[in-house]
Amino acid sequence: MTNSETILELRGIQKRFGDIEALKGIDLSVHKGELFGFLGPNGAGKSTLMKIFSGFLKADAGQVFIKGKEVLANNNAARFRCGLVPQEIALYDTLSSMENLKVFGELYKLPRKVIKERSESLLKEVGLWDRRSERVKNFSGGMKRRLNIIVSLLHEPDVLLCDEPTVGVDPQSRNAIFEFLEQKNKQGLTIIYTTHYMEEAERLCQRIAIIDHGSLLANGSLDELLSGVEAKREILIRKGPGLDDFLGQAGSFGEILEEDQQYRLIPAPDARFSDIYRKLEESGVEYERLHIRMPSLESLFLQLTGHRLRD
Repeated sequence: MTNSETILELRGIQKRFGDIEALKGIDLSVHKGELFGFLGPNGAGKSTLMKIFSGFLKADAGQVFIKGKEVLANNNAARFRCGLVPQEIALYDTLSSMENLKVFGELYKLPRKVIKERSESLLKEVGLWDRRSERVKNFSGGMKRRLNIIVSLLHEPDVLLCDEPTVGVDPQSRNAIFEFLEQKNKQGLTIIYTTHYMEEAERLCQRIAIIDHGSLLANGSLDELLSGVEAKREILIRKGPGLDDFLGQAGSFGEILEEDQQYRLIPAPDARFSDIYRKLEESGVEYERLHIRMPSLESLFLQLTGHRLRD
């Protein structure tokens, strides 16, 4: 449940690596209790932002505030308000899951009793309790990812930073991670989630910031973002019998584009879908060959950048 309180604020964040301008003056606010997403391709600047959020990397210019306190490399009080789940697995392979949690809990200077209680609770929440004594090197990729997440929650941070936490995991493990994060968010945890998968952002995030080449291109709820998409509904028609007659009159309905296995009809503003369907039916085109494509984050990204998200 979100509220109007700002928990994380970015002011003019800039970062350069040699000739590469990784971040170009990012301004942004995240509200308490939000599950906020950064969507963009690899190399867009998402991981750089996460490292700056958590104080592991210093911005060349700009400031980061968590609950009104500036995050600096030498300000542990502000840094400890974050829990960082890095892209790369950050665990000790030769230790068990329980031993890993103990090590990280001690790094956070938590009392032993607190470490034990929280470790037990978190391991049960992510389904790893029965494997608590097994060495992490024997875990699957999905199990390591889940353990990586709860290590970052051990000190009960105000903000959880998840930097593409589903990389390399199977669909079942990915869904388990989604459900765990959604549950934590419902309990009030603020989560910032980076991804280059549109379906992840659409499922998880209440607000989404689209980032590419270090610039923030758009920011808002999914409905707000899609309201700005110039592309409207399209009709995809799989190639097959009956299309010649329809294609001869398709120009009166809008623009028709040929693709490898299908035609894409972009209806004119005054076109009525009922008239299009009626003509397709008269031409003998079965409904099974039709698909309506709604505006998507992919079409918005294409509109903003001129290229597709996975290019």
